Order: sequence, then structure tokens, then C-alpha cells
Amino acid sequence: MTAVKLTDLAKSGGCAAKFSAARLEELVRGFVPAVAENLLVGLAPSDDAAVYRLDDDRALVFTLDFFPPLVDDPALYGRIAATNALNDVFAMGGTPLLALSIAAFPESLSNETLAAIFGAADEQVRAAGGLLAGGHTLRDEEPKYGLAVVGTVHPKGVWTKSAAQPGDALFLTKPLGTGLLLHAAREGRRHEEGLAAAYAQMTELSREAADALRPIEPNAVTDVTGFGLLGHAHEMADRSGVRISLDAAALPILPGALDFARDGVRTGGDRRNREFAGHAVGAEVSEELLALAYDPQTAGGLLVALPAAKAAVLVASFQERGLPLTRIGRVEAGQGVTLA
Repeated sequence: MTAVKLTDLAKSGGCAAKFSAARLEELVRGFVPAVAENLLVGLAPSDDAAVYRLDDDRALVFTLDFFPPLVDDPALYGRIAATNALNDVFAMGGTPLLALSIAAFPESLSNETLAAIFGAADEQVRAAGGLLAGGHTLRDEEPKYGLAVVGTVHPKGVWTKSAAQPGDALFLTKPLGTGLLLHAAREGRRHEEGLAAAYAQMTELSREAADALRPIEPNAVTDVTGFGLLGHAHEMADRSGVRISLDAAALPILPGALDFARDGVRTGGDRRNREFAGHAVGAEVSEELLALAYDPQTAGGLLVALPAAKAAVLVASFQERGLPLTRIGRVEAGQGVTLA
């Protein structure tokens, strides 16, 4: 479609390009959080999206997400970027309504390439139940694309990452390893089976998973993206005032990802995630498993905490829908995260 490889124009791609969570926390501490009766979720504490109550039955969910290309196929890039942004609304228990494109592209890219990115994103927004209604573009030597998304949720049905309870079971809806596989591919080491699985799950909306979760009323939900499983588990544990215990042997892994971790493949996000969560993580595992758990994910799965008594119902609901789901640990009294 184009002689230009998109990944050659980017220093890093996908959610691995995020600012470090530690630096973000430092920046946010300098803000005076907005306080309003109807602002249900803002910066105190922050979550996967902001939520604003309109009335007793309706609240708006608002988020945005964009990043440089992590693949060379323009349509695949647009679909992954759209999925990553839309899934933040699903992670809050909401349903996407409207989206706007956030785009920055070199003028050297062909209209055919840009049309493929926008077109694939439009298809994904429609698949999520929303409409892509416009956006804003800039000229930039490094391509960047994503969405600002508005959705709706019932004010009493908002899911946050700050309400996990001791005794909860912990589940993950997608395997880990996208960062490792994509980084290895950029270095010329491709694992075709693993990449195919990674592309499939990075374009998989969390819509069906959220639909399966909604009637079961989970205690806490977040999506695992750029901060890795351990970074997002640390956020959930810290904000809920609990300890999260992860079973390393149970972690779902994309084909080839663990082999690359064993061979020393690491993204820049690995170091930043360790700086953010390392002080709170107690790990008794091999270095390759630790790297997998710190690996930044793009359009990753939902991390779900819900009462253990509801676990069997959740598993049955996911099985009935043919959706992947793995029980990876439990929530306990205490603090921090353990991986053993």
C-alpha cells in the first residue's frame, strides 16, 4: 500500500510509548483535582476514564488514547489504536457513543495510507456501538493516531480499579506478551504464530467481556495496557487498600513471548514499569516471567476482581460466549502485589 514502513517513522509504538506511570503520578500530584458533586471519577483518584453524572440514570464516560504505530499495515494500526481507546470505556462498565480522531501524520504519507487508518478505526468504532464523528489532524514527522471517546453508563454501574475486596478472585481476559512480540519483530525476530495471536487480541474489543461481566457486578475492573500486569495490579491494590496475590503459573501467555523474554528482549516500557511498581512488588519467579508481568500491553485484557462466590458464574458466562478468561490470583488483606 505504501513504500514507507510506519514503524520506521516511530521511536516506539503502541502503549510502550506511554509516559512512565511514576512520572504521571508526580505530575498529577501537582494538580488541584476538580471536585464536583456529579464528577464521579476524575483525578482523585484517576482511573481508565473520567465519569460525569448527568442525572439519576445516565452518566458520561470520557477518555482519550493515541500512540505511534506499532505495526506497518495502516488498517491494522488504525484498528488497534481505536480498540485501545474504546476499551477504556468498556473497562469502566460503559458503552461507547461517540468518537473523534486524534491524528498527527507526516505529509509524505499517501492519502491511501491515511484513508486505511481512518477507515479501519471507523469500522471498529461502529463495531463497538458508537460513531466516529470527526477529529483533528496535525503535521508531524512521527505518526500518531487514536481516539477521544464518549460513552454512557448508569451512575450505579461504574466500575473502578479502587474497590477490590479481600476474598475476591482475580481474572484476566487476554493473554500477555504483546510488547515482547512486537519489539522482537522490530528487531527482525518474528514469531508468526505469536504475532498473529497478538494482532487478533489487540483488535478484539472488550465489549463482549463487559457484557458478560455486567450482570455479575464485579468489585473492581481495569484494563491491562502500557503499565503491564504488575503496574495495573499495583494501581488496583494501592487504591483499594489491599494486597493482590498473582499465581505466576496461571498467567496466560501469547505464543513465543516467554521465549523472547528468556532471550533478553525488553521494551523501554519494561524499565519504566519496574520503576513505577517495583517497590510494591514481591516476586519469587524467574526473570523471564517477571519480564512478562512487566511487559507493556496494547489493547490488553480486563483485570477483574469479584467475590470468589461469583467466580463459577463468571467462568460459565465466558465459556458460554466462547470468550477467553483465566483466573490468575486473589485479593487479600494487606498491601502490595506478590507474584509467586
